[in-house]
Amino acid sequence: MSRAAQLQADIRAHFDVYEFHPVVSKLQVYCSEDLGAFYLDVLKDRLYTTAPKSLARRSAQTALYEITQAMLRWMAPFLSFTAEEAWQVLGSSESIFMETFVDLGQPNHALLAKWSRICEIRNAVNKDIETVRAAGQLGASLQANIALQVNVDDFALLNSLGNDLKFVFITSAVTLKQGSELATQVNVSTAPKCERCWHYSDDVGQDTAHPTLCGRCSSNLYGEGETRRSA
Repeated sequence: MSRAAQLQADIRAHFDVYEFHPVVSKLQVYCSEDLGAFYLDVLKDRLYTTAPKSLARRSAQTALYEITQAMLRWMAPFLSFTAEEAWQVLGSSESIFMETFVDLGQPNHALLAKWSRICEIRNAVNKDIETVRAAGQLGASLQANIALQVNVDDFALLNSLGNDLKFVFITSAVTLKQGSELATQVNVSTAPKCERCWHYSDDVGQDTAHPTLCGRCSSNLYGEGETRRSA
């Protein structure tokens, strides 16, 4: 939401002086990189595997709704028919052109800086995962267990995510240690694969009533459900 607020401020500044081409470019990058390559990719597990009415899932749906509402307004001046057609499904008034911009508040710059650095580290780790995959040693990234060495500042940054760090990296496990520079070790998990979330976990089968599920999925389906803080 903070990234959307930051983008909306940029877009409105361009619209104020009738600059449309920069908006097209920035919106394309936002959709492909911020959303497609990161947020929506990370969000899949939370939407698909947590309990239907859980805070984690409902907060994700709320963020997606607000971003969609804002995005239709951003694109309306130059993708008029597309925005209007989508508005007939998602809107609550006669036309998108009867609307004003969504109030997204002010962007949290400290939060944006934090996640910008996390994304930089994630991109570096993904390159190392891809190298192992290209060598035929690994299938999907969820099959990987990552041992990550980072400097003291990055350690504090990543450690603040707790167990959610593995969801950000879309791997089955991430262990951190401090060092002088960034270094990644990609290990192929030997744990069984949960048939529901596709994570590789040693607790698959701990619920004898559901032997193909990991403990997390069993809890989400039949228990109190997991707690998600960051991803």
